Amino acid sequence: MMKDEYDFSNGVRGAVIDASGKTRITIFLDDDILAAFKERAAQSGKGYQTLINETLRGSLSPESAPLTVGTLRQILHEELRAAS
Repeated sequence: MMKDEYDFSNGVRGAVIDASGKTRITIFLDDDILAAFKERAAQSGKGYQTLINETLRGSLSPESAPLTVGTLRQILHEELRAAS
């Protein structure tokens, strides 16, 4: 049964969950991108925001950097040296 009034005078404002190390932002994503992440989230059991965060984190790693002409030359040079 609901009361007519509630006393929140001793209430404390704050986050319901601990989000330390995270910052709340507002961004605009294309509808199809968001739908794809939500679909993946439903299949994986993870939250779509977690999947977006993991994708962004992966794109920042050195391994995901685009292959440049200089990098390709270095790899070929090392491979040719190792083969001879």
